[in-house]
Amino acid sequence: MTKFTDIGVDIKGHVGIIEIRRPPLNFFDISLINQIADALEEFDRNVEIRASVLAAQGRAFCAGANFNDPARQAQEARESEKTKGDPADSLGPINHLYIQAVRIFRNQKPIVAAVQGAAIGGGLGLAVSADFRVTCPEARFAANFTKLGFHPGFGLTATLPDLIGKNNAELMFYTSRRVTGEDAYRIGLANVLVPQDQVREAAIKLASEIAECSPLGLVSTRATMRAGLADRVMAATNHELAEQSRLRATEDFKEGVKATEERRIANFKGR
Repeated sequence: MTKFTDIGVDIKGHVGIIEIRRPPLNFFDISLINQIADALEEFDRNVEIRASVLAAQGRAFCAGANFNDPARQAQEARESEKTKGDPADSLGPINHLYIQAVRIFRNQKPIVAAVQGAAIGGGLGLAVSADFRVTCPEARFAANFTKLGFHPGFGLTATLPDLIGKNNAELMFYTSRRVTGEDAYRIGLANVLVPQDQVREAAIKLASEIAECSPLGLVSTRATMRAGLADRVMAATNHELAEQSRLRATEDFKEGVKATEERRIANFKGR
């Protein structure tokens, strides 16, 4: 099995386990999403693995993208320089990120996400890419894009309404509010609610229950249930990227990121 730099991979019985190892907040980038997709594809090729668990170290499951990361800002500055200073074009790498994200939706075997902490922004998108989510009261789920002056991404405009209903998705998108673990369970965003120290164990238990079933039957049934999902996510990310590119160049986006960093209410101007 491939050696990865930002994830750990283990096999327990017929369950493959992927652990994100960027604590405490597990911010994602292209490399991390690519490694998760690679691991899932290896699981697909391993006939002994019938289901998988996606877990994380630290206090967050995945807190999304770190817009204030100096390395990210330096990369985007270089991309912007290459494209004659158009700030929207600095999102070129995110296009590649979404290509990697779609690979996750194309995997063949069921995934259980162990959400022991915050799943924010693209981190929520990653959690929703799984078939099921096990969580706890301390977890927080948020599509906080509009609070950043941004547009939802990671295919959430396609996946979240399917999961919790259009109106509940709109409520999460329009308010950017954080949904507790209990509320996530209530609205169908999570399937299992347990104490925080039992989240991973419960996720492995659910994946093991799935893995007791016929592997051929599982793959066949899942293909039917998720038919067209990856293509819908790809179409959604194409639109999301176009909107993100446009909004990324605005004063409101810069203010949203700054206000989030300074833990205050943003003073948006609509420009």
